[in-house]
Amino acid sequence: MSLVQQIPDFSHERLAMSQGACRVVGVDEVGRGPLCGPVTAAAVWLDPTYLPQGLNDSKRLSAKARLALCDQIRTHADIGIGHCSPAEIDELNILQATFLAMQRAIAALAVPPCHLLIDGNRLPKGLSCPAEAIVKGDGRSMSIAAASIIAKTARDAIMADLAKRYPGYGWERNAGYPTKCHLNAIAQLGPTAEHRRSFKPIRKILCPEST
Repeated sequence: MSLVQQIPDFSHERLAMSQGACRVVGVDEVGRGPLCGPVTAAAVWLDPTYLPQGLNDSKRLSAKARLALCDQIRTHADIGIGHCSPAEIDELNILQATFLAMQRAIAALAVPPCHLLIDGNRLPKGLSCPAEAIVKGDGRSMSIAAASIIAKTARDAIMADLAKRYPGYGWERNAGYPTKCHLNAIAQLGPTAEHRRSFKPIRKILCPEST
Protein backbone atom coordinates (compact mmCIF):
# COMPACT_ATOMS: atom_id res chain seq x y z
CA MET A 1 0.00 0.00 0.00
CA SER A 2 1.49 3.36 -1.04
CA LEU A 3 1.71 6.20 1.40
CA VAL A 4 0.24 9.59 0.50
CA GLN A 5 3.01 12.16 0.40
CA GLN A 6 2.40 15.07 2.74
CA ILE A 7 2.19 18.46 1.07
CA PRO A 8 3.09 21.64 2.98
CA ASP A 9 0.19 23.90 3.88
CA PHE A 10 -0.32 27.23 5.62
CA SER A 11 -2.03 25.89 8.76
CA HIS A 12 0.87 26.48 11.16
CA GLU A 13 1.15 30.06 9.94
CA ARG A 14 -2.60 30.71 10.19
CA LEU A 15 -2.70 29.30 13.73
CA ALA A 16 0.09 31.63 14.85
CA MET A 17 -1.63 34.54 13.10
CA SER A 18 -4.91 33.73 14.84
CA GLN A 19 -3.04 34.05 18.13
CA GLY A 20 -1.80 37.54 17.30
CA ALA A 21 1.39 37.02 15.28
CA CYS A 22 1.18 39.37 12.32
CA ARG A 23 4.40 38.21 10.65
CA VAL A 24 5.15 34.48 10.72
CA VAL A 25 8.49 33.42 9.25
CA GLY A 26 9.73 29.98 8.24
CA VAL A 27 13.38 29.04 8.73
CA ASP A 28 15.37 26.16 7.26
CA GLU A 29 18.96 25.26 6.49
CA VAL A 30 20.93 23.26 3.99
CA GLY A 31 24.50 22.01 4.02
CA ARG A 32 24.99 20.20 7.31
CA GLY A 33 26.22 17.03 5.64
CA PRO A 34 28.74 18.23 3.03
CA LEU A 35 32.48 18.02 3.59
CA CYS A 36 33.08 21.55 2.35
CA GLY A 37 31.49 24.94 1.83
CA PRO A 38 29.17 26.87 4.12
CA VAL A 39 26.07 25.81 5.96
CA THR A 40 23.32 28.09 4.67
CA ALA A 41 20.01 29.10 6.24
CA ALA A 42 17.08 31.08 4.94
CA ALA A 43 14.23 32.86 6.69
CA VAL A 44 11.11 33.55 4.62
CA TRP A 45 7.94 35.51 5.29
CA LEU A 46 5.26 34.63 2.75
CA ASP A 47 2.56 37.14 1.91
CA PRO A 48 -0.65 35.32 2.92
CA THR A 49 -2.39 36.85 -0.11
CA TYR A 50 0.16 35.31 -2.48
CA LEU A 51 1.23 31.76 -1.75
CA PRO A 52 3.26 30.20 -4.59
CA GLN A 53 1.83 26.95 -5.86
CA GLY A 54 4.02 23.86 -5.72
CA LEU A 55 6.02 24.69 -2.59
CA ASN A 56 7.62 21.62 -1.06
CA ASP A 57 10.72 20.34 0.64
CA SER A 58 13.55 21.36 -1.70
CA LYS A 59 14.84 17.77 -1.75
CA ARG A 60 11.60 16.64 -3.39
CA LEU A 61 11.89 19.17 -6.23
CA SER A 62 13.94 19.16 -9.40
CA ALA A 63 16.56 21.87 -9.87
CA LYS A 64 14.35 23.47 -12.54
CA ALA A 65 11.33 23.53 -10.22
CA ARG A 66 13.42 24.97 -7.36
CA LEU A 67 14.70 27.81 -9.52
CA ALA A 68 11.21 28.65 -10.81
CA LEU A 69 9.79 28.70 -7.28
CA CYS A 70 12.77 30.68 -6.04
CA ASP A 71 11.93 33.44 -8.51
CA GLN A 72 8.31 33.49 -7.35
CA ILE A 73 9.28 33.57 -3.68
CA ARG A 74 11.79 36.39 -4.18
CA THR A 75 9.16 38.49 -5.98
CA HIS A 76 6.52 38.31 -3.27
CA ALA A 77 8.26 37.48 0.03
CA ASP A 78 10.61 38.95 2.61
CA ILE A 79 13.78 36.87 2.57
CA GLY A 80 16.87 36.67 4.76
CA ILE A 81 19.85 34.44 4.05
CA GLY A 82 22.68 33.58 6.43
CA HIS A 83 25.84 31.50 6.12
CA CYS A 84 28.48 29.98 8.37
CA SER A 85 31.88 29.36 6.85
CA PRO A 86 33.88 26.13 7.04
CA ALA A 87 36.19 27.81 9.57
CA GLU A 88 33.21 28.73 11.77
CA ILE A 89 31.85 25.20 11.47
CA ASP A 90 35.20 23.81 12.60
CA GLU A 91 35.30 26.25 15.52
CA LEU A 92 31.70 25.94 16.72
CA ASN A 93 30.61 22.44 15.53
CA ILE A 94 28.01 21.92 12.82
CA LEU A 95 24.94 22.22 15.08
CA GLN A 96 25.95 25.56 16.59
CA ALA A 97 27.09 26.82 13.19
CA THR A 98 23.67 25.90 11.80
CA PHE A 99 21.98 27.87 14.58
CA LEU A 100 24.23 30.86 13.90
CA ALA A 101 23.40 30.74 10.17
CA MET A 102 19.70 30.71 11.11
CA GLN A 103 20.16 33.72 13.39
CA ARG A 104 21.96 35.57 10.61
CA ALA A 105 19.17 34.76 8.17
CA ILE A 106 16.52 36.03 10.59
CA ALA A 107 18.53 39.23 11.19
CA ALA A 108 18.73 39.78 7.41
CA LEU A 109 14.94 40.09 7.01
CA ALA A 110 13.69 43.54 6.02
CA VAL A 111 11.03 43.41 8.76
CA PRO A 112 11.54 41.54 12.07
CA PRO A 113 9.32 38.47 12.58
CA CYS A 114 6.64 38.07 15.23
CA HIS A 115 6.76 34.27 15.24
CA LEU A 116 9.22 31.71 13.85
CA LEU A 117 8.59 28.25 12.45
CA ILE A 118 11.94 26.44 12.45
CA ASP A 119 12.63 23.11 10.78
CA GLY A 120 13.94 20.46 13.15
CA ASN A 121 13.55 19.48 16.78
CA ARG A 122 15.71 22.15 18.45
CA LEU A 123 15.71 25.93 18.51
CA PRO A 124 18.65 28.35 18.45
CA LYS A 125 19.15 30.26 21.69
CA GLY A 126 18.59 33.98 22.01
CA LEU A 127 15.76 34.38 19.51
CA SER A 128 13.99 37.73 19.68
CA CYS A 129 10.45 36.38 19.28
CA PRO A 130 8.43 33.23 20.01
CA ALA A 131 9.39 30.21 17.96
CA GLU A 132 8.42 26.59 17.48
CA ALA A 133 10.45 23.69 16.14
CA ILE A 134 8.65 21.54 13.58
CA VAL A 135 10.12 18.15 12.77
CA LYS A 136 10.20 17.66 8.99
CA GLY A 137 8.79 21.14 8.76
CA ASP A 138 9.90 21.61 5.17
CA GLY A 139 7.27 19.04 4.23
CA ARG A 140 4.58 20.49 6.51
CA SER A 141 4.80 24.29 6.47
CA MET A 142 4.74 26.39 3.31
CA SER A 143 6.97 29.03 4.88
CA ILE A 144 9.59 26.48 5.90
CA ALA A 145 9.36 24.83 2.48
CA ALA A 146 9.98 28.24 0.89
CA ALA A 147 12.98 28.73 3.18
CA SER A 148 14.36 25.31 2.18
CA ILE A 149 14.13 26.27 -1.50
CA ILE A 150 15.82 29.63 -0.97
CA ALA A 151 18.60 28.09 1.14
CA LYS A 152 19.19 25.26 -1.33
CA THR A 153 19.39 27.47 -4.41
CA ALA A 154 21.63 29.99 -2.62
CA ARG A 155 24.07 27.35 -1.43
CA ASP A 156 24.11 25.51 -4.76
CA ALA A 157 25.07 28.78 -6.47
CA ILE A 158 27.92 29.28 -3.99
CA MET A 159 29.20 25.76 -4.57
CA ALA A 160 29.04 26.18 -8.35
CA ASP A 161 31.14 29.34 -8.03
CA LEU A 162 33.62 27.58 -5.74
CA ALA A 163 33.86 24.73 -8.25
CA LYS A 164 35.38 27.18 -10.73
CA ARG A 165 38.08 28.10 -8.22
CA TYR A 166 38.71 24.51 -7.20
CA PRO A 167 38.19 22.34 -10.30
CA GLY A 168 38.24 18.58 -10.06
CA TYR A 169 36.03 18.06 -7.01
CA GLY A 170 32.71 18.18 -8.85
CA TRP A 171 31.09 20.65 -6.47
CA GLU A 172 28.86 21.98 -9.25
CA ARG A 173 27.25 18.52 -9.23
CA ASN A 174 27.67 17.16 -5.69
CA ALA A 175 27.48 20.49 -3.77
CA GLY A 176 30.25 19.23 -1.50
CA TYR A 177 28.49 16.09 -0.29
CA PRO A 178 30.68 12.99 0.18
CA THR A 179 29.99 11.31 -3.14
CA LYS A 180 32.43 8.76 -4.53
CA CYS A 181 33.67 11.33 -7.06
CA HIS A 182 34.27 13.92 -4.34
CA LEU A 183 36.03 11.47 -2.01
CA ASN A 184 38.27 10.26 -4.84
CA ALA A 185 39.16 13.86 -5.70
CA ILE A 186 40.08 14.60 -2.08
CA ALA A 187 42.31 11.53 -2.01
CA GLN A 188 44.04 12.57 -5.24
CA LEU A 189 44.12 16.37 -4.93
CA GLY A 190 43.98 16.84 -1.16
CA PRO A 191 41.63 19.04 0.88
CA THR A 192 41.11 22.68 -0.05
CA ALA A 193 40.66 25.79 2.08
CA GLU A 194 36.90 25.22 1.73
CA HIS A 195 36.93 21.78 3.32
CA ARG A 196 35.74 21.32 6.89
CA ARG A 197 38.75 20.13 8.84
CA SER A 198 36.65 18.88 11.77
CA PHE A 199 34.76 16.39 9.59
CA LYS A 200 36.15 12.89 9.87
CA PRO A 201 37.06 12.20 6.19
CA ILE A 202 39.05 15.45 6.06
CA ARG A 203 40.54 15.09 9.53
CA LYS A 204 41.64 11.57 8.64
CA ILE A 205 43.67 12.88 5.71
CA LEU A 206 45.14 15.87 7.54
CA CYS A 207 45.83 14.13 10.85
CA PRO A 208 45.94 10.37 10.22
CA GLU A 209 47.60 9.72 13.58
CA SER A 210 44.62 11.20 15.47
CA THR A 211 41.97 8.94 13.92
